[in-house]
Amino acid sequence: MFKVLFLCTENACRSQMAEGLVNHDLAGQVKAFSAGVAPKKLDPRAVTVMRELGLDLSQHYSKSVDDLPEKDFDLVITVCDQAREQCPIFPGRTAVMHLGFSDPAQAGGRAKEIMGEFRRVRDELRARLIPLLRIKAAAL
Repeated sequence: MFKVLFLCTENACRSQMAEGLVNHDLAGQVKAFSAGVAPKKLDPRAVTVMRELGLDLSQHYSKSVDDLPEKDFDLVITVCDQAREQCPIFPGRTAVMHLGFSDPAQAGGRAKEIMGEFRRVRDELRARLIPLLRIKAAAL
């Protein structure tokens, strides 16, 4: 099975949403993990917008690469610029690529607008990652 790691700064929302989406949409083809270079607490707004799709992230927690049970990935995708700059070196033939997504936790405005940004980033993650990883998994 194709294994992918989504790496972000805090592992608080973007990488967590990516992990949940991929493990749901590509179950049996791709196994996704997520981690942060400086992990913080999981953002509850990410849990809320994923629940709207029927995906439960409530048991997820932020973790560093060192906390992961798996270390042998086919692909590491950094989803924020800071993680790209601080991306650790991975052993073997792990490919690393960057796909930047804006941080919905940094959105300003009222709660409704902020949640709209979380939904927009969630949907963008799905639209960009699922087709890409479907192709990569099929090429294995």
